[in-house]
Amino acid sequence: MFGLWAGVGIVRADDARLLASMRSGGNIVLIRHAATEPGIGDPADFRVDDCSTQRNLSEAGREDARRMGEALRAAGVPIAAVRSSRWCRCLETAALAFGAWHEVEAWPVLDSLFGRAGEREARRTRMLDAAAGVPADGNWVWVTHQANITALTGEFTAMGEALVVRPDAGGGLHVQGRWRAR
Repeated sequence: MFGLWAGVGIVRADDARLLASMRSGGNIVLIRHAATEPGIGDPADFRVDDCSTQRNLSEAGREDARRMGEALRAAGVPIAAVRSSRWCRCLETAALAFGAWHEVEAWPVLDSLFGRAGEREARRTRMLDAAAGVPADGNWVWVTHQANITALTGEFTAMGEALVVRPDAGGGLHVQGRWRAR
């Protein structure tokens, strides 16, 4: 959605506003992991500590993840911290996008809520509580899953798409906009 992904600059007023917000800091960039091999959820034998039991990134997803990090770096967006779900597709997205210039912290709160509806409210509360601490002069990146982004914001994101949110005074989040690598 940012024109900068294609290297051609800003193409819409909304893009310029979003980029200015990201450059100023104080946001959380919620990234749904990049494109995976086909499928929904994870296989029945899924184990969080064994990538061979999970649905993982495709080659196109790996390239998208690299472009995400390159685009943010080139645009001068300050990243204060990067957290990720422990699922391999999220950790790999985070590492490919940001690992060369940021430590990636695995944070179980960002683990997939798909099929875990009973954990939704407790995790949403933990994410909102944490969001209150985002630094005013930097942005946090959280690489997670569609179910988590929807639980937190009510928004649906595609693989490799980011939702930029800013904590508000009432303890909620205000959606600043969306972007994705192109």
